[in-house]
Amino acid sequence: MNLSLLYHLTRQDLVDSYAGSILGAAWTFIMPLVNILIFTLIFSRIMGMRLGEMGAELEQYSYSVYLVIGVLAWNLFANTLSRVTHVFHEKAAIIGKVNVSLFALPLYILFSELTVYVIASTFFIIFLLAIDFDFTWHWLWWPLILIVQQTLAYAIGIIFATLSVFIRDIKQFVGVLTQLWFWLTPIVYVINILPEKWKALFLLNPFFHIVNALRDSLMLHSHPALIPLVVLMAIALLLLAFGLWLGQRLERDIRDFI
Repeated sequence: MNLSLLYHLTRQDLVDSYAGSILGAAWTFIMPLVNILIFTLIFSRIMGMRLGEMGAELEQYSYSVYLVIGVLAWNLFANTLSRVTHVFHEKAAIIGKVNVSLFALPLYILFSELTVYVIASTFFIIFLLAIDFDFTWHWLWWPLILIVQQTLAYAIGIIFATLSVFIRDIKQFVGVLTQLWFWLTPIVYVINILPEKWKALFLLNPFFHIVNALRDSLMLHSHPALIPLVVLMAIALLLLAFGLWLGQRLERDIRDFI
């Protein structure tokens, strides 16, 4: 895919998010900042939750750190998945006029959503510095975990994007799926509150392993479990290969239907 086109689509996507508003692109910074303030200040005082049993010693901000790590990662994953699913419909005009690879086109969504994630994470890091959080080299796992996460989101999204051209209900299905997936993942709650017999079911949830890996490395300063991440990356690559194969076989039909 042409890099200049990819840059243009990414930049335009960020601008279009708040097109017509008075503050315009400034909302790209304002919204993540507001969310971080809500998660870190309000939740820490209202909820008063402690995560001492997890080995974290962050006093009143334990739950805030726990929550923000999970919510930011989930928003990046879910937004990427949902938007890639709908990309062929959203960019139908471009597909009809520009000779662009259908399966490289969604890359602009990855970069756009990652930009928002980086902005929000920057505010989060500033908050951690303000509370004298200890940073260790385990934070180097952060980008590697995100690569696994976003590869999985992109792979699933490509498959759904192809199917959505022929089955319009796919978009609604993905909306329901992400809602259920969110609540089936310990993002706002701690898995220890659940009955022991249910915990084994979480091992089948890919995002459970991703959010655990992020919290292990960023919050608990420990090595993330590598085997689940390796398995997830292998699954993501297989899904991506299948999605590309399926899309290439149906590419002519996709362009006709769009």
